[in-house]
Amino acid sequence: MTLPHTSASPAADHTFQVDLRGLVDLLSHHLYSSPRVYLRELLQNAVDALTARHGLEPGAPAGAFGIRLYADGSVVRVEDDGVGLTEADVHTFLATIGRSSKRAMGVPPAEPIRGWGKVAEQRADFIGQFGIGLLSCFLVADEIHVVSRSARTPDAPAVEWRGRGDGSYTVRSLPAAARPRPGTTVTLTPRADAGEWTRPVEVQALARHFGSLLRHPVTFDDGAGGPAAPVNPEPAPWARSYPTPGARSRALAAYGEEVFGFTPLDTIDLDLPAVGLKGIACVLPEAVPAGRRHGHRVHVKGMLLSEQAEEILPEWAFFVRCVLDAESLRPTASRESLYEDDILAAVRDALAERLRAWISRTAASDPELLGRFLQTHHLAVKSLAVHDDEILRMLLPWLPFETTDGHATLDEFARTHRTVLVTSSVEEFRQVAAIAGAAGLGVVNGGYTYDRELVHRLPEIRPEVAVADLDPGTLTAHLDPVDRETELAAAAYLAQARDALAVFDCDVALRTFQPASAPALLLDSREARHERTRSQLAREQQGGVWGDILGHLRAEAPRAQLILNQLNPLVRTAVTIDEPELARTSAEALYGQAAMLSRRPLRPAESSLINRSFLDLLAHALRKDS
Repeated sequence: MTLPHTSASPAADHTFQVDLRGLVDLLSHHLYSSPRVYLRELLQNAVDALTARHGLEPGAPAGAFGIRLYADGSVVRVEDDGVGLTEADVHTFLATIGRSSKRAMGVPPAEPIRGWGKVAEQRADFIGQFGIGLLSCFLVADEIHVVSRSARTPDAPAVEWRGRGDGSYTVRSLPAAARPRPGTTVTLTPRADAGEWTRPVEVQALARHFGSLLRHPVTFDDGAGGPAAPVNPEPAPWARSYPTPGARSRALAAYGEEVFGFTPLDTIDLDLPAVGLKGIACVLPEAVPAGRRHGHRVHVKGMLLSEQAEEILPEWAFFVRCVLDAESLRPTASRESLYEDDILAAVRDALAERLRAWISRTAASDPELLGRFLQTHHLAVKSLAVHDDEILRMLLPWLPFETTDGHATLDEFARTHRTVLVTSSVEEFRQVAAIAGAAGLGVVNGGYTYDRELVHRLPEIRPEVAVADLDPGTLTAHLDPVDRETELAAAAYLAQARDALAVFDCDVALRTFQPASAPALLLDSREARHERTRSQLAREQQGGVWGDILGHLRAEAPRAQLILNQLNPLVRTAVTIDEPELARTSAEALYGQAAMLSRRPLRPAESSLINRSFLDLLAHALRKDS
């Protein structure tokens, strides 16, 4: 079959049309967290221009070039002594969305890099790389006015660029007197609805917030006639000189308190020269919930990037908050978080190693600080010890656990108990703690996060200690049996009690144990209850042969045990009851009391049983008295 011949018109090339207002709206609602970022973007562009200027004039003294901010309520102005722009640069970089001058000048792109060795070679010296930062100014102003003069082409005239929110712009050359020296001045006339972000006091606060660690001098002038105020008068606290180590520690702690609002338990120096990272980690003075990750303050080349950078540390390091300044970390397009690449992963691992080293150093040299740290952050250390053999060997004996001897370290506990039993849940520990303690058994509560796994690793540190899971049979074996005569006398009562409690799959036994004040002990693990519930549901859903088979399996499922204490006066009286109904009611009441003492959630049937047995016993007592 021959297809009919059709003629096609040649394809035509078209250029995307950009609605600048729509783009600014997109940035404000989906890229930037707040209009305040406009000042950060202006500062960033100024810093990058200064960096390029120093590249042209490497012999210039430190502080020769700087940034000046001005805000008087009617305008916001940012002026720098940077590399500046020619008219051609203005058309290329200011009027082309997404075109970054840093990339155009031959700066390598920030691609993920494997390993540490080539970080310095492949990382740009500039903060911004996306070419959209200037658009953030349209969040607070309808027009951006730029005057610039190039340091690369000293003979080029100054150039003026006016960009408007409708997407139009104008460019014109200015006489040399308009800008005698190289650099750039950006002026904004704020809209009426942007006063919240452009008042002088707010501009100064934003400058300090974003630029307190910038390496170039930054000043602010509020137009009131006074001297310009320094925004970043001192270098970062970890970069300053101190007369003594103690003075340095106090200064870092004071800075941590200023930034985070708490006095650190200790501060940890963080220094990774391979990526130009410096900073401190502040150890929190109070415990935090497991897995709750704090945000960390991350600066890139001195500019604040994020106050909530969770990804810079591993999850287990929730006992510190960090302030960091790095040269080679890659920001996202919004410059409010870090890009997840190989460099960030390597930095995270290296910082984790610094925290481990601090724990090791503290354990070896400052037992008092270690004790305070473990008392506060034992859960964080337990989570680390699970995956770190070195920390496990070093700190496991010192970590606190809930035991039948009270809260104690495993080292203390192992001195008096060569066999350590560990429960699988908190409720199981609460069921047996008093009885096991009185019987001389050493039991550790393994129901909390990481505890059971860590206790089982104790023999790696203390080979002479044995660790085993606690099961009901182990505890029952340590309870003293009653003599045969007493057991025969109580046989009728025990049979009635077993019949009354059969609905709960509960067996009943008579033993003697301390304390005598405890009338009964209910041994019923969570796993056993789940297994009985599962078997019951399966049996109800199946019939015929399968129902009989599942019923047989259910009969073999683990059962609860109500252990009555012959040493308790109430139990000694109960086992002599010869009224069948009263015997059943007393058994139900003893079961209900033991279930409540176990502190586990009660099933509806158990709550009903407790209520019914109480009312029946009350009615019996009233009849007897009448």
